[in-house]
Amino acid sequence: MTALVVSELRKSFGGLHVTRGVNLNIEPGERRLIIGPNGAGKTTLFNLITGEISPDAGSIQLLGKDITSVPSRRRPHLGLARTYQIITLFPNDTILHNVSLALLGLSPLRWNPFIDMKRQGHIVEDARAALKQVGLDKIAERPLAQTSYGERRRVEIAMALAQKPKVLLLDEPFAGLSIDERRDVHQCLMAIPRDVTMIMIEHNMDVALEFAERITLLHFGEVIVEGTRSDVVNDPRTREVYLGH
Repeated sequence: MTALVVSELRKSFGGLHVTRGVNLNIEPGERRLIIGPNGAGKTTLFNLITGEISPDAGSIQLLGKDITSVPSRRRPHLGLARTYQIITLFPNDTILHNVSLALLGLSPLRWNPFIDMKRQGHIVEDARAALKQVGLDKIAERPLAQTSYGERRRVEIAMALAQKPKVLLLDEPFAGLSIDERRDVHQCLMAIPRDVTMIMIEHNMDVALEFAERITLLHFGEVIVEGTRSDVVNDPRTREVYLGH
Protein backbone atom coordinates (compact mmCIF):
# COMPACT_ATOMS: atom_id res chain seq x y z
CA MET A 1 0.00 0.00 0.00
CA THR A 2 1.38 3.41 -0.98
CA ALA A 3 1.80 5.87 1.90
CA LEU A 4 0.68 9.00 0.05
CA VAL A 5 -0.62 9.59 -3.45
CA VAL A 6 -1.32 13.08 -4.77
CA SER A 7 -3.00 13.13 -8.19
CA GLU A 8 -3.34 16.18 -10.45
CA LEU A 9 -3.67 18.52 -7.47
CA ARG A 10 -4.57 22.08 -8.45
CA LYS A 11 -5.11 25.22 -6.40
CA SER A 12 -5.50 28.85 -7.43
CA PHE A 13 -5.98 32.00 -5.42
CA GLY A 14 -7.74 34.36 -7.78
CA GLY A 15 -5.64 34.38 -10.92
CA LEU A 16 -2.57 32.97 -9.18
CA HIS A 17 -2.05 29.26 -9.92
CA VAL A 18 -0.18 27.92 -6.88
CA THR A 19 -0.26 24.21 -7.68
CA ARG A 20 -0.63 23.07 -11.27
CA GLY A 21 -1.49 19.40 -11.54
CA VAL A 22 0.98 18.17 -8.91
CA ASN A 23 1.50 14.40 -8.72
CA LEU A 24 3.33 12.58 -5.92
CA ASN A 25 3.68 8.89 -5.19
CA ILE A 26 5.42 8.22 -1.89
CA GLU A 27 6.15 4.71 -0.65
CA PRO A 28 5.93 3.56 2.99
CA GLY A 29 9.06 4.39 4.95
CA GLU A 30 10.34 6.76 2.27
CA ARG A 31 12.29 9.93 3.08
CA ARG A 32 11.14 12.46 0.47
CA LEU A 33 12.49 15.98 0.10
CA ILE A 34 10.39 18.72 -1.52
CA ILE A 35 12.52 21.59 -2.79
CA GLY A 36 11.98 24.70 -4.86
CA PRO A 37 12.51 28.46 -4.74
CA ASN A 38 10.25 30.80 -2.77
CA GLY A 39 6.79 30.83 -4.30
CA ALA A 40 7.10 27.34 -5.77
CA GLY A 41 4.00 26.16 -3.88
CA LYS A 42 5.68 23.88 -1.33
CA THR A 43 3.82 24.98 1.80
CA THR A 44 0.56 25.26 -0.14
CA LEU A 45 1.04 21.63 -1.14
CA PHE A 46 1.39 20.67 2.53
CA ASN A 47 -1.71 22.73 3.39
CA LEU A 48 -3.65 20.83 0.74
CA ILE A 49 -2.45 17.45 2.02
CA THR A 50 -3.41 18.30 5.62
CA GLY A 51 -6.76 19.76 4.58
CA GLU A 52 -6.13 23.29 5.79
CA ILE A 53 -7.14 24.45 2.34
CA SER A 54 -9.23 22.61 -0.25
CA PRO A 55 -8.01 21.82 -3.77
CA ASP A 56 -9.76 23.11 -6.85
CA ALA A 57 -9.14 19.76 -8.54
CA GLY A 58 -7.31 16.50 -7.99
CA SER A 59 -7.22 13.96 -5.19
CA ILE A 60 -5.20 12.88 -2.15
CA GLN A 61 -4.92 9.31 -0.89
CA LEU A 62 -3.42 8.49 2.50
CA LEU A 63 -2.57 4.83 3.12
CA GLY A 64 -5.01 3.76 0.41
CA LYS A 65 -7.89 5.96 1.62
CA ASP A 66 -9.15 8.96 -0.34
CA ILE A 67 -8.95 11.90 2.08
CA THR A 68 -9.57 14.71 -0.41
CA SER A 69 -12.84 15.67 1.31
CA VAL A 70 -11.93 14.59 4.84
CA PRO A 71 -11.88 17.57 7.27
CA SER A 72 -8.43 18.60 8.46
CA ARG A 73 -9.31 17.78 12.09
CA ARG A 74 -9.92 14.14 11.10
CA ARG A 75 -6.70 13.57 9.18
CA PRO A 76 -4.44 13.10 12.24
CA HIS A 77 -6.75 10.26 13.30
CA LEU A 78 -5.97 8.59 9.96
CA GLY A 79 -2.20 8.68 10.47
CA LEU A 80 -1.12 12.14 9.23
CA ALA A 81 0.89 14.63 11.30
CA ARG A 82 2.70 17.83 10.50
CA THR A 83 5.17 20.44 11.78
CA TYR A 84 5.11 24.07 10.70
CA GLN A 85 7.64 26.53 9.34
CA ILE A 86 6.66 29.02 12.06
CA ILE A 87 6.69 27.52 15.54
CA THR A 88 3.44 28.08 17.48
CA LEU A 89 3.74 26.69 21.01
CA PHE A 90 2.64 27.78 24.49
CA PRO A 91 5.70 29.51 26.01
CA ASN A 92 4.37 29.69 29.57
CA ASP A 93 3.65 25.95 29.77
CA THR A 94 6.20 23.21 30.28
CA ILE A 95 7.61 21.18 27.42
CA LEU A 96 5.69 18.16 28.71
CA HIS A 97 2.40 20.04 28.84
CA ASN A 98 2.79 21.27 25.26
CA VAL A 99 3.24 17.71 24.00
CA SER A 100 0.43 16.43 26.24
CA LEU A 101 -1.93 19.01 24.74
CA ALA A 102 -1.09 17.73 21.25
CA LEU A 103 -2.12 14.24 22.36
CA LEU A 104 -5.24 15.54 24.05
CA GLY A 105 -6.34 16.93 20.69
CA LEU A 106 -6.74 13.35 19.45
CA SER A 107 -8.73 12.21 22.47
CA PRO A 108 -12.48 12.54 23.20
CA LEU A 109 -11.34 14.12 26.48
CA ARG A 110 -10.57 17.31 24.57
CA TRP A 111 -14.24 18.26 24.85
CA ASN A 112 -14.05 18.30 28.67
CA PRO A 113 -13.25 21.89 29.79
CA PHE A 114 -12.54 20.73 33.35
CA ILE A 115 -10.02 18.02 32.56
CA ASP A 116 -7.11 17.63 34.97
CA MET A 117 -4.08 16.69 32.89
CA LYS A 118 -2.26 15.40 35.96
CA ARG A 119 -4.85 12.62 36.18
CA GLN A 120 -4.39 11.58 32.55
CA GLY A 121 -1.43 9.28 33.17
CA HIS A 122 -1.59 7.55 29.79
CA ILE A 123 -1.42 10.86 27.94
CA VAL A 124 1.49 12.14 30.01
CA GLU A 125 3.31 8.82 29.60
CA ASP A 126 2.95 8.94 25.81
CA ALA A 127 4.13 12.56 25.83
CA ARG A 128 7.25 11.62 27.79
CA ALA A 129 7.96 8.79 25.34
CA ALA A 130 7.77 11.23 22.42
CA LEU A 131 10.12 13.64 24.20
CA LYS A 132 12.57 10.80 24.74
CA GLN A 133 12.55 10.17 20.98
CA VAL A 134 13.83 13.71 20.40
CA GLY A 135 16.23 13.76 23.36
CA LEU A 136 14.26 16.17 25.56
CA ASP A 137 12.92 13.83 28.23
CA LYS A 138 15.44 15.11 30.80
CA ILE A 139 14.06 18.66 30.58
CA ALA A 140 10.37 17.76 30.18
CA GLU A 141 9.32 19.90 33.15
CA ARG A 142 11.14 23.01 31.93
CA PRO A 143 8.96 25.95 30.85
CA LEU A 144 9.08 26.35 27.10
CA ALA A 145 10.13 29.99 27.52
CA GLN A 146 13.41 28.75 29.02
CA THR A 147 14.38 26.63 26.03
CA SER A 148 16.49 27.40 22.97
CA TYR A 149 15.03 27.79 19.49
CA GLY A 150 16.49 24.43 18.49
CA GLU A 151 14.88 22.73 21.48
CA ARG A 152 11.54 24.24 20.49
CA ARG A 153 11.94 22.74 17.04
CA ARG A 154 12.41 19.36 18.67
CA VAL A 155 9.37 19.93 20.91
CA GLU A 156 7.30 20.50 17.79
CA ILE A 157 8.62 17.28 16.27
CA ALA A 158 7.80 15.47 19.53
CA MET A 159 4.24 16.83 19.37
CA ALA A 160 3.87 15.33 15.91
CA LEU A 161 5.48 12.00 16.87
CA ALA A 162 3.28 11.71 19.96
CA GLN A 163 0.31 11.32 17.62
CA LYS A 164 1.92 8.13 16.27
CA PRO A 165 1.68 9.15 12.62
CA LYS A 166 2.23 6.90 9.63
CA VAL A 167 3.04 9.92 7.44
CA LEU A 168 4.89 12.93 8.88
CA LEU A 169 5.15 16.24 7.02
CA LEU A 170 8.05 18.49 8.08
CA ASP A 171 7.93 22.12 6.94
CA GLU A 172 11.48 23.51 7.09
CA PRO A 173 12.52 21.88 10.39
CA PHE A 174 16.04 23.34 10.12
CA ALA A 175 14.94 26.94 9.53
CA GLY A 176 16.73 29.44 11.77
CA LEU A 177 18.88 26.87 13.55
CA SER A 178 22.56 27.14 14.42
CA ILE A 179 25.02 24.51 13.22
CA ASP A 180 24.80 22.63 16.53
CA GLU A 181 21.01 22.85 16.58
CA ARG A 182 20.81 21.55 13.01
CA ARG A 183 22.95 18.59 14.04
CA ASP A 184 20.61 17.81 16.96
CA VAL A 185 17.47 18.03 14.83
CA HIS A 186 19.10 15.97 12.07
CA GLN A 187 20.02 13.22 14.54
CA CYS A 188 16.48 13.32 15.89
CA LEU A 189 14.96 12.87 12.42
CA MET A 190 17.39 10.14 11.38
CA ALA A 191 16.40 8.15 14.48
CA ILE A 192 12.69 8.08 13.58
CA PRO A 193 11.79 4.48 12.69
CA ARG A 194 10.96 3.41 9.16
CA ASP A 195 7.32 2.76 9.96
CA VAL A 196 6.95 6.55 9.73
CA THR A 197 7.08 7.94 6.19
CA MET A 198 8.62 11.43 6.18
CA ILE A 199 8.20 14.23 3.66
CA MET A 200 10.29 17.35 4.22
CA ILE A 201 10.33 20.86 2.80
CA GLU A 202 13.77 22.40 3.33
CA HIS A 203 15.97 25.18 1.99
CA ASN A 204 19.15 24.07 3.78
CA MET A 205 20.30 21.73 1.05
CA ASP A 206 23.46 20.45 2.77
CA VAL A 207 21.46 19.01 5.66
CA ALA A 208 18.40 18.03 3.65
CA LEU A 209 20.29 16.05 1.03
CA GLU A 210 21.66 13.79 3.77
CA PHE A 211 18.06 13.06 4.75
CA ALA A 212 16.50 12.56 1.33
CA GLU A 213 16.28 9.36 -0.67
CA ARG A 214 14.11 10.87 -3.39
CA ILE A 215 13.65 14.53 -4.22
CA THR A 216 10.84 16.45 -5.88
CA LEU A 217 11.60 19.88 -7.33
CA LEU A 218 8.65 22.27 -7.57
CA HIS A 219 8.72 25.43 -9.65
CA PHE A 220 5.74 27.74 -10.13
CA GLY A 221 3.46 25.03 -8.73
CA GLU A 222 4.64 22.25 -11.03
CA VAL A 223 6.85 19.21 -10.52
CA ILE A 224 9.70 19.74 -12.98
CA VAL A 225 12.26 17.21 -11.69
CA GLU A 226 11.89 14.12 -9.54
CA GLY A 227 14.23 11.25 -8.72
CA THR A 228 17.16 10.19 -6.59
CA ARG A 229 19.54 12.71 -5.04
CA SER A 230 22.04 12.37 -7.87
CA ASP A 231 19.30 12.54 -10.52
CA VAL A 232 17.96 15.84 -9.21
CA VAL A 233 21.25 17.49 -8.26
CA ASN A 234 22.74 16.74 -11.68
CA ASP A 235 19.67 17.69 -13.70
CA PRO A 236 20.24 20.91 -15.69
CA ARG A 237 16.70 22.06 -14.84
CA THR A 238 17.65 22.11 -11.15
CA ARG A 239 20.64 24.32 -11.87
CA GLU A 240 18.46 26.56 -14.01
CA VAL A 241 15.87 27.03 -11.25
CA TYR A 242 18.41 27.72 -8.50
CA LEU A 243 21.27 29.34 -10.40
CA GLY A 244 19.52 30.84 -13.41
CA HIS A 245 21.63 28.97 -15.97
